[in-house]
Amino acid sequence: MNKVILIGRLTKDPEVRYTQTTNALVASFTLAVNRRFVKQGEERQADFIPIVAWEKTGEFCSKYFKKGQQVAIVGRMQVRSYDDAQGQKRYVTEVVAEEAHFADSKRDGGQATNMEDVFGTAAAPANQGGEFQVSSDDDLPF
Repeated sequence: MNKVILIGRLTKDPEVRYTQTTNALVASFTLAVNRRFVKQGEERQADFIPIVAWEKTGEFCSKYFKKGQQVAIVGRMQVRSYDDAQGQKRYVTEVVAEEAHFADSKRDGGQATNMEDVFGTAAAPANQGGEFQVSSDDDLPF
């Protein structure tokens, strides 16, 4: 099964282009997704994940998503390759969005505070702060 669910913030407005052969709309953007664990004394880190949305989903993203906005993306992971201008084979890993949702809370001026704000259902909290504090690599569960 290939299913990806991400919640993060857009690093910039979605870029829209159209395919040459079928004139299909493609929206591309990068989502900054915070890592779950924070080592004690270090800043929270994020992964920057490229997202591609086609046709109606891409149109929705390009119309309503803006830089800094928190969104939820449901889709699938895709790895593709191409030959660059120098003839070198390049690989790209990206998420193809099948669903796109707003994840900002209206109550907090656009900032979602917990999973209930995002999905409308209660989720069991990891701890009171909603994040794990890791003092060393020995504390990681994997």
